[in-house]
Amino acid sequence: MMNIQGIMKQAQAMQKKMEEEQAKLAQEEVEGSSGGGMVKVVLNGKFDMKQLHIDSALINKDESDVLEDLIIAAYNDAKNKVDAKMQDSVSAMTGGLNLGGLKLPF
Repeated sequence: MMNIQGIMKQAQAMQKKMEEEQAKLAQEEVEGSSGGGMVKVVLNGKFDMKQLHIDSALINKDESDVLEDLIIAAYNDAKNKVDAKMQDSVSAMTGGLNLGGLKLPF
């Protein structure tokens, strides 16, 4: 049977590995598109929107920058609300147990 010190070392190693993976994923960017490429979104590994492009054929060209900024802001606002709910859910599942800064799910 493994001792508590060994279990703690394994938990710390797992937490460090998860933190490293989260940092790695945060740096990656993925592009999604719709409308045959007329709308493109770039997200990082934290689901933060980094870029948005809307083909000018879809909108009034003079107002596209404002629309793009508003869409990014709205997306990030919604994403932050989802993150807060996920944290609440994880906290409820663990009975308020502090997992040492472990962020679940990714």
